[in-house]
Amino acid sequence: MRKIVLLISLSLFIFSCTTSKVEKVNLSNVEHPQWLSNAIIYEVNTRQFTEEGTFEAFMSHIPRLKELGVDILWFMPIHPIGVKDRKGELGSYYSIVDYKEVNPEFGTIEDFKMVVAEAHKHGMKVILDWVANHTSRDAKWLQTNPEWYVMDSITNSPVAPFDWSDVAKLNYDVPEVREAMLDAMMYWIRDIKIDGFRCDVAAEVPVDFWDYAVAKLKEVNSDIFMLAEAEEPALQYNAFNAYYGWHFHHIKNKIASGEYGIDSIRSYMKRGYTRFPSNTIPMFFTSNHDENSWNGTEFDRLGNHAKQMAVFTFVMPGMPLIYNGQEVGFNRMLEFFVKDQIDWNGDLSFTDFYRNLISFKKSNEILDTPDKSIFNEIVTDHPDKIYAFHRTLLQDELIAIFNFSSEEVITFLNGIDNGDYLLFNPDDASKQQVYLKDEQTITIEPYGYRIFIKNNTVKGDG
Repeated sequence: MRKIVLLISLSLFIFSCTTSKVEKVNLSNVEHPQWLSNAIIYEVNTRQFTEEGTFEAFMSHIPRLKELGVDILWFMPIHPIGVKDRKGELGSYYSIVDYKEVNPEFGTIEDFKMVVAEAHKHGMKVILDWVANHTSRDAKWLQTNPEWYVMDSITNSPVAPFDWSDVAKLNYDVPEVREAMLDAMMYWIRDIKIDGFRCDVAAEVPVDFWDYAVAKLKEVNSDIFMLAEAEEPALQYNAFNAYYGWHFHHIKNKIASGEYGIDSIRSYMKRGYTRFPSNTIPMFFTSNHDENSWNGTEFDRLGNHAKQMAVFTFVMPGMPLIYNGQEVGFNRMLEFFVKDQIDWNGDLSFTDFYRNLISFKKSNEILDTPDKSIFNEIVTDHPDKIYAFHRTLLQDELIAIFNFSSEEVITFLNGIDNGDYLLFNPDDASKQQVYLKDEQTITIEPYGYRIFIKNNTVKGDG
C-alpha cells in the first residue's frame, strides 16, 4: 500500500511541477530603486495613531518603527477633508479639498516636513496616499473649474463614484485635469521630498495618465516608489513598482472561514500571480485600513490562522505590509470617520514576532523583491490540509509548509533536496539545524507552519 501511495504521490509531484511553477513570462519597463529589494511597508493612520492624532505626536514613534525594521512609512491621506456631504463627525481622509495643503487636524505643512526629515534621518522612506480619482464635493477645483468633473446629465451635479456620496469624480478627458494633478504630485516630490505614492483606486484613473505622470516625477527623483491600490497588470508596465494582492488576501480570508479550500491557493499561483510582469511586486497583507475598519481585524477574519497567514505574507514572493497596531496585536476595529485611538499596550509578543519575520526576510536574498527565485509547490500526501512550497535561488533554498486544518497532520514531502536546513521560528527567532531528506515525514500542529532555509546567503539584519 505504501508503494502505491508513493507512486501516486510521485506522479502528483511531476504534475505539480508543470502546473504550480511560477513562470517568468514577461517584464515591465519599471526600474526599481535598490533600496526596495527587501523593504517592509508600514501604514500610518495619523488620526488614530496617538491620543493627539498629529504629525508631531507620531514623530516620537519613528525610532521604534526603525528598530522594528520598517523601511517605508505610508501615510493615509493628510489633506484637508471636505465638509459638504461629509461622512461622520470628521469625514473621510479620501474626500480631499486641496491637494497642496494638510489637514489642520494633523498639524501644519512644516510639521509634516519635520516627519519626512526625521524618517529620512533614520533611513526610512515616506509615501503619501494619493487620491487622483476624485475630490471632495466642496473642493477648491470644483469651485474654480467645475468643467474638470464628470457631471450627472440629469442633476447637473458631480458624479459620486461607487457609493461614495462625499466625493466628486474627476474627468481625465480634460487635459487641464492631468496637468493640475501632476503639478500637485510634483509639489510633494520636489518641495516636501517625499519618496512616492500609494495611489488610491489606481485602476479608475487612465493608465496613460499614470505612465505620463510617473515619467515626469522620475525626472525629479528617479528612485520614487509607486504602489497601485489595484490588481491591473497594465498599470505595472511603465508606472507602478507594486500592486495590491487583493485576490490572494480574499483567498486567505475565505480559507480561514472554510468557504475555500487550499486549491484556491494553487489556482492563484497558476492564474492570478502569473498575470503580472515577473519583475513587478505584489504587496501582501493580513490587514490594512479598509479591512480593519470595515471587515474586522485579522483576528476577526482569520481567527486561528492569523499568525500563519502573517508568516505566509513574508515568505511568499512579494512585499509585506504591516498596518499600524498589528505589531502589538491590536485587536479592535478602528472607527473611520471619528476620532479613535490605537492601544499600544497590547500583546507585545507580536512585536518580537514581526521583528523576527522582518529580520529573517532581510537576511535572506531568496526573499528579495522583485522575485528572483524559482517557485514550486511541494507535493504532500495531505493536499487538502497542507500547502507547501519551495523557492530556490542559486544554492539557496527555502521550504515553507502550512497546515491549514484544525487537526495535527503527519505528512511526507516529495521532491525536496537532502541536506542540512535551519528551522526558523518567528516567535523566538531561533534557527534550529535539522536534516531533511526526500519523502521526509513532518508533523505539524493545527494551524501550524514550518519554515526551513538551506545554504542561505546571510546578508545581515538590514
